[in-house]
Amino acid sequence: MRVIILAAGQGKRLLPLTAEVPKALLDIHGRTLIARQIDAFAACGISDFVVVTGYASARIEAALAEIARSLKVGIRTVYNPFYAVADNLASCWMARGEMTTDFIQVNGDNVFRADLVERLLSAEPRPVTVAINRKDAYDPDDMKVMLDQGRLTEIGKTLPVDTTDAEDIGFYIFRGDGVKAYVKQLEMAMREPSGLKQWFPSAVGSLAKQVDINTIAITGLRWCEVDFPVDLQQARQLVASWG
Repeated sequence: MRVIILAAGQGKRLLPLTAEVPKALLDIHGRTLIARQIDAFAACGISDFVVVTGYASARIEAALAEIARSLKVGIRTVYNPFYAVADNLASCWMARGEMTTDFIQVNGDNVFRADLVERLLSAEPRPVTVAINRKDAYDPDDMKVMLDQGRLTEIGKTLPVDTTDAEDIGFYIFRGDGVKAYVKQLEMAMREPSGLKQWFPSAVGSLAKQVDINTIAITGLRWCEVDFPVDLQQARQLVASWG
């Protein structure tokens, strides 16, 4: 299993903290955010990583080299030159050459432990699986999903709240035929005039019209997403509580 981490963005909503340091290198209780991600995957036996870089790429590459040495894992990088003018569909498209085997794609701003990775790996092998979280209320920034008996049918931030069944938390698993189907969808999406301004879940939503997209709930597991300064504080408190 390969892991592709999307870490090209600056994290402008975290300014001034990210004025010189990209979000992926922010300190989360003694370890950088991306180091904690790779720690969690490596603890589950995964040793093949690809990181999509953009903002302050040289700093991230230097940090990744040290992580690779300390954990004895392989980390390659793919540079996204469009990071300042594009959303993350472009990052996925740039990494399509690394989508040659079963892989997990994860957003570079999630803080989690190995137990979440174990939950992902325990999912029944399907071409495409999306990790979801159910909660009592959803806000405008949530990547909302609609489900039909556990199968993802729609995904997007603008889905009506009253039709939302869960939120996508930024972990996607592609296996077998699902790998090629996803790459094909990325190619098609980037041919559209709006491609640079699309989030990659739009490609997953289009893919849901062609193949069954399974979901796996992460109920009971503690994790967080770092978008705003308050999220960073919560992430540090969460990791501190893990001991």
